Amino acid sequence: MAIQLFKATFHVEECLEEIRDCLEKGWTGLGYKTVEFEKKWCEYTGHANAHFLNSATEGLHMAVEILKMQNGWQDGDEIITTPITFVSTNHAIMYENLVPRFADVDEYLCLDPVDVERKITDKTKAVVFVGYGGRVGNLEEIIKLCEKHNLKLILDAAHMAGTRLNGICPGTLNGVDATIYSYQAVKNLPTADSGMLCFADAENDAIARKMSWLGINKDTYARTSSKGNYKWKYDIDYLGYKSHGNSIMAAIALVQLQYLDEGNEYRRKMCAYYDELFKANPNVKPIPMNYANECSCHIYEIEVDERDGLMEALNRAEIYPGVHYRDNTEYGLYSYDHGKCPNAHRMSNRIITLPLHLQLTMDDIKFIADEVNKFTMI
Repeated sequence: MAIQLFKATFHVEECLEEIRDCLEKGWTGLGYKTVEFEKKWCEYTGHANAHFLNSATEGLHMAVEILKMQNGWQDGDEIITTPITFVSTNHAIMYENLVPRFADVDEYLCLDPVDVERKITDKTKAVVFVGYGGRVGNLEEIIKLCEKHNLKLILDAAHMAGTRLNGICPGTLNGVDATIYSYQAVKNLPTADSGMLCFADAENDAIARKMSWLGINKDTYARTSSKGNYKWKYDIDYLGYKSHGNSIMAAIALVQLQYLDEGNEYRRKMCAYYDELFKANPNVKPIPMNYANECSCHIYEIEVDERDGLMEALNRAEIYPGVHYRDNTEYGLYSYDHGKCPNAHRMSNRIITLPLHLQLTMDDIKFIADEVNKFTMI
């Protein structure tokens, strides 16, 4: 049987029961389960605020937009970001007429603090740190840089559901202004698609709740639960969007959250086994993890010399790996910074993402690693 890169595991009967609850109550939209999941996520992570949205991309965009509005940033101002990420990270910056300024990556494929500081100018207003594969990387050094230069910090935690740093959720660290999680279909906590925006500041959270419901200052759930003849009456405070989450996605998320730590622990075991199987092969270099015992391990990547040839060999064995990610400055939209992040560019052409999901067995991991070793040891 073919081995896919990603395959979500759902606790089907429990999910169906939660969804049935929504259907029987006749409430599938904003509110009810979304409120419950926001509360559970705050309890799980320690975040003070959490707003459930229809995607992490919307969360990233909203974080940038609200921070721009609240801090008086101007069109053309810059946010330092990484070229090794899914394009959502950097599209969110451009949506607001700001300029993504790319800094290089370190050995963890996260932002390199040295190059970040090198790229700071008078136009720099914020940094977006991507927790690549669930890694913490040098986040604490980035926080210090942001404090030193009075910059806002957005944590793209799309891969970081369940990641800890000495027992603490990285998004709750002092100095992180907004954290965005993804519950997209192949993430560690999968739904069909949804995300969470966690602002450190309660005022920004309140704005996000209005912005995600077309700028309306009283959502349908609040109007339904309120009393009086004028509960239908609302005002519009912002030019907002229709980007809030719904109770069906939240119902699935409530179930999946109960198994997140268990799933992440199995992911760590699979990653450790991969590492062991590649230990004697000098031609395969796993991307390291600091805080390996607390990483969510969303993806497992190796660096090799002949990436394309290896991918073809694995395909012949019905193993289907991937690449995370192409250096964003290779895309025409971001080509203005092409060549300015040499390590990111080099690694983008050498990394391969091996299958890693909860339906794989340790025998599957050995089979995959054996095929990788067979090709790379020739």
